Amino acid sequence: MTQAYVALENGQIIEARSRSPGRTRGELVFTTAYTGYEESLTDPSYEEQILTFSYPLIGNYGVREDRFESNRVHPRGVVARELTEDVAEWLRSEDVPAVDELDTRDLVTGIREQGAMRCGIAAGPDATAAEAEAELEACKGMSEHTDIGSQVSVEEQVTYNPDGVGPTVALLDCGAKGSIASSLVERDAVVEKLPYDATVADIDSVDPDILFISNGPGDPENFEAAAALVEEFVGEVPLAGICLGQQVIANALGGETQKMEFGHRGVNQPVRDLRSDRVVMTTQNHGYTVSEPGNLDVTQINVNDDTPEGLESDELDVITRQYHPEANPGPHDTLGFFDDVLAMVESPEAAEQ
Repeated sequence: MTQAYVALENGQIIEARSRSPGRTRGELVFTTAYTGYEESLTDPSYEEQILTFSYPLIGNYGVREDRFESNRVHPRGVVARELTEDVAEWLRSEDVPAVDELDTRDLVTGIREQGAMRCGIAAGPDATAAEAEAELEACKGMSEHTDIGSQVSVEEQVTYNPDGVGPTVALLDCGAKGSIASSLVERDAVVEKLPYDATVADIDSVDPDILFISNGPGDPENFEAAAALVEEFVGEVPLAGICLGQQVIANALGGETQKMEFGHRGVNQPVRDLRSDRVVMTTQNHGYTVSEPGNLDVTQINVNDDTPEGLESDELDVITRQYHPEANPGPHDTLGFFDDVLAMVESPEAAEQ
């Protein structure tokens, strides 16, 4: 029984089944991940988007909170071929509209051919196609949220592993996945998570060994405070970044970024290291990419489209990755990135020599 409608920017109106009622709108994107739906749905990088799963069955191993990457679901809506009742119940508890029983293969093909597009969803017993179209029209009239960081960042400083004996990392929270802090803590680092709009004084108060810019949603040019911190501390404190963090750092150091046609979202993106010629599989979730690296060197590229996946500068003490080395979900081929980040801090033994 039709209980939902999805209105697309290309003029299509698709009938579906409502699994979580409501009205919503946003940019329609897709992920090719076939596991890790809990991690994907709680990834802050999906804020203000409608997430389509290309894999046909979502929810076949239940919902476990210990897999969450944040404290809530971030997409504004969810689309799937089939959602299990466990996932549908979870989304209803979060008031996130969700639909299934539609041809997601056709939907994903349309996004690949026409690019990510805006959409409107109306779901529930009284939903109408006109309501979905109204949501789409409202989405068309919206300008991109320039302060999206405020929706995904901590409001005040949070300390992880205060008794750690490793380097102190100032993690600028632009929408950080929880596993980034966990990966650093596992290596005995002290992690000071700071709001996305932290000031120079905030960073100085932490006195970090490393400034780390996290992943996050939206256009990197909207994170002006983060870019200002990069400009202030480059050459003084080692810099690291993941996903949005790579883009912010590149923009701040003379580079440029641009919106991609439909982005990279999945757990099987091949990345080649230009120095070793080794190819690894990576987890990715981004709609923007670095188009010009500025003062940084491109050290890794995407095998599919040659976009930069790694930027570095030995002179400036900078290392970034466009993909998610911490995965969750996905392969663990690149966990060594966190070792490389912490290795940028000179050991006390080396300093004495």
